[in-house]
Amino acid sequence: MQRGSRSRRLVETIAGAVPRVVLAALTAALLCAVAPAPSATATPAAVSAACATDPAKPKRQLRAMWISSVANIDWPSRTGLSVAAQQAEFRAWLDLAVQKRMNAVMVQVRPTADAFWPSSYEPWSQWLTGTQGGNPGYDPLAFMVSEAHARNLELHAWFNPYRIANHDDPSKLVASHPARQHPEWRFAYGGKLFYNPGIPAVRAFIEDAIMDAVTRYDLDGVHLDDYFYPYPVSGQAIPDSATYAQYGSGFANIGDWRRENVNLLIKELDQRIHAAKSWVSFGISPFGIWRNASTDPLGSATSGLQSYDAIYADSRRWVKQGWVDYLAPQIYWHIGFGTADYAVLTAWWSSVVRGTGVQLVIGQAAYRAGVSGQGDAWQDPAELSDHLTVNRQHPEVSGDIYFSAKDVRADRISAFTTLANAHYTRRSLLPARGSAAAPAAPSITSATRGSSGVAVSWQGSATSYAVYRVDGTPGAADPCFFADASKLVGTTRQTSFTDTTASATAPYTYYVTALNRTHQESAASAGKAATGTGTGFSVIVDNAGTGFTAGSAWGTSTYSTQLYGTDYRFADPVAASDPAWFRTAIPSAGSYRVEIWHPANTGYNSAAPFIVAASGGNQTITVDQRAGGGQWRSLGTFTLAAGTYDVVGVSRWTSATGYVIADAVRITRL
Repeated sequence: MQRGSRSRRLVETIAGAVPRVVLAALTAALLCAVAPAPSATATPAAVSAACATDPAKPKRQLRAMWISSVANIDWPSRTGLSVAAQQAEFRAWLDLAVQKRMNAVMVQVRPTADAFWPSSYEPWSQWLTGTQGGNPGYDPLAFMVSEAHARNLELHAWFNPYRIANHDDPSKLVASHPARQHPEWRFAYGGKLFYNPGIPAVRAFIEDAIMDAVTRYDLDGVHLDDYFYPYPVSGQAIPDSATYAQYGSGFANIGDWRRENVNLLIKELDQRIHAAKSWVSFGISPFGIWRNASTDPLGSATSGLQSYDAIYADSRRWVKQGWVDYLAPQIYWHIGFGTADYAVLTAWWSSVVRGTGVQLVIGQAAYRAGVSGQGDAWQDPAELSDHLTVNRQHPEVSGDIYFSAKDVRADRISAFTTLANAHYTRRSLLPARGSAAAPAAPSITSATRGSSGVAVSWQGSATSYAVYRVDGTPGAADPCFFADASKLVGTTRQTSFTDTTASATAPYTYYVTALNRTHQESAASAGKAATGTGTGFSVIVDNAGTGFTAGSAWGTSTYSTQLYGTDYRFADPVAASDPAWFRTAIPSAGSYRVEIWHPANTGYNSAAPFIVAASGGNQTITVDQRAGGGQWRSLGTFTLAAGTYDVVGVSRWTSATGYVIADAVRITRL
């Protein structure tokens, strides 16, 4: 799904300034219209319609990014990395998804008729080791599923159905490759090799290769991209006339026959996936235009390439027939673009899925934001954010997927930060699929304050859980507590959760709900109070603030998206302390929780020394800054003296390699 090439397929020509859609800010959440009720049996989904909700904090929304492996676009960053390096890179992508409050990833596991798992059908992918068929030394797909689920992220395995290679030389394929064993299955076109979609044996083989992963791994979804028949190349014809003569009986023209070949693949995959595992979601990310209204009255008010005619993808029919659980059209154009207006296409696709039960998520062009040559609209930091504001006009839109992970991380012109600040301020549950019964409500056993926040534990038997926090100690649960994500503080697949965002002093009540594999939600548990204590003192000292001092060896960086504030500081380790200090006023002697914030990277220090100026003498705590970034991390609880002084330092004196990072500290009275 090398979407970077899409800009070469449909060039944006702008004559003069493009009028932008200016959308009024939507009203924030109002007080609930339903009086508080003591019932704990009504499911949150059942009562949400009776409550006023904040559109900026939707309770359910798919938020994902594509992690592309072909040509090492995202992961692995290059071939031949060690197992440890590959795994560290992938964990960093998942940590980025969590930090950006996403809840799913689409990971390319069959990019070029190869495999990111030990498949008996196809060779190991060349994008792992540099050699097709080369064993990477572990099972990447098993590793990816385990790591994603540990973070309560859905993992949708992304398969490219027909592409064999980005070259047209069969001799470059490993000798055991099915495309070499069956030369009659393939054709060359546009400098690439493809499986011939018109051969029934090819269709069965592709389905079998995909089903091998479905049956052997705990996948949450199967995802296909937009490469069906190859995109047109000027002056070349697809070499399948002989196949049409053999198998095309009953079709008036070769175009209808080609579309039916793709339709059969989609229909049969849908049946086979759900017969094997009913809970696995099947989704496709087609090209953003089905047909133009000038060609077909059912089409959109656009004038670009028509995927129905160009690559024989009848994506509208897949929706109407219910052959997919979700569709994620790649609407990779800006608001107001004359050829294919984002707002026009979003409205059109919403009308297509309306009443079908198929979920609509939008493929977003993060790769265009802030890139030179992409036009004025894509130099506006608000363009992507405005897309999600347009989405709010259409209740059929269930979320967004961003291409690709490296562009989310790059955050050029702060486009993704702008989007997240407007639309992703809270976490969100995934949209429910199907009609399975919700699980039983869990039962909270404890909600205990500690040095890292409030630790909540419960009993339950479900796939995952959602944790809600309400200010104060209400006598009964108001159903409107659960109507949007305003009070949602986290999700997990465990039966415990630590709320690190909780104040050390304010009283709270916690509720937990259970979710099954397809995200139906239980009734809320009975509430559990965590009463307030302490003086209410808490202070954050950022490296950019007046309380921070550091020597000239400490550089300033904005490289990582996991930073706190506008930037962070870094320095090489040396055999001398040269600490960077965080200075603040401690109001009174007593017990304080000390937390740090730092970005994480595999090139950062594994044993960065943090110094806490505690009563009775400095205490040093080492922190592995290669992981755990983009969040508050507790150094522990310390007795601090009253006064204004350097409370926390970051030393350079460590034998470990990699930059030592200083970003922000938080000190809270207990």
